[in-house]
Amino acid sequence: MTTPSPEPLGTLTIRTLAMPADTNPSGDIFGGWVMSQMDIAGAIAAVERVQGRVVTVAVEAMTFIAPVKVGDVLCVYTEIERVGNTSVTVLVEAWARRNRIDQRVKVTDGRFVYVALGDDGKKRRIEA
Repeated sequence: MTTPSPEPLGTLTIRTLAMPADTNPSGDIFGGWVMSQMDIAGAIAAVERVQGRVVTVAVEAMTFIAPVKVGDVLCVYTEIERVGNTSVTVLVEAWARRNRIDQRVKVTDGRFVYVALGDDGKKRRIEA
């Protein structure tokens, strides 16, 4: 998953601006903030696929490739990789647009696994 590709994989799901409040002590954007944005995007894709509530149950193979800097526009792309009986696996890539222009750099990728929940809060079967 971490082999650099010239174009993002999947659908642009969210876009947000990296702000100074999100930095680590070194001045780069905190990895936890990036991971949070990826989880939000993955959940949006999962909810759309399962047509209902989901919860994150696993983050697999997440790799930080390059730092995100203050002022970058973080663009998060998603693609459904697998749909099981009760879970969905979403491939998530984060790309940074440097200086808010078209130059894109892949900064992170990973697999996020979500479980579909019913109204009772228990896992439910995903309809085909």
